[in-house]
Amino acid sequence: MSNKRRKVLLIDDNAIDLKINSKVIHLSGLFEEIVLCYSAEEGLSYLSNNIDQLDELPDFILLDIQMPDMDGFEFLKEYKKFPKKLKEKCVIAILSSTLDFGDIKRTEANPDVIKLLRKPLIPNELEELLKKYFIL
Repeated sequence: MSNKRRKVLLIDDNAIDLKINSKVIHLSGLFEEIVLCYSAEEGLSYLSNNIDQLDELPDFILLDIQMPDMDGFEFLKEYKKFPKKLKEKCVIAILSSTLDFGDIKRTEANPDVIKLLRKPLIPNELEELLKKYFIL
């Protein structure tokens, strides 16, 4: 991995999924910092609050689709409004247990999403994806 600190933002309303996936990420050693958000709103707030501090912004976002209040697709709609500097720094993957064909198609059609990963997170799958988008 390059010497640059890498940060991942995990957004999921399920505390157990957050705990499991953050543990998988921690054990993988692929990121130096993991930021947990328990809702799409909290994730957007984190990005907004750090928009002028490039080092505080995540390099990678793992986003759940099915969440109450604001789902992953609504998050992506709001994410589009962020400045180009954020979108150039950060890539997004959906991390979901959805089997809904409509959700899968919407995910694949979204230009801001690089991949749909299935829960639970598999370290090798994450590493392969990151090799494609970052210099590891």
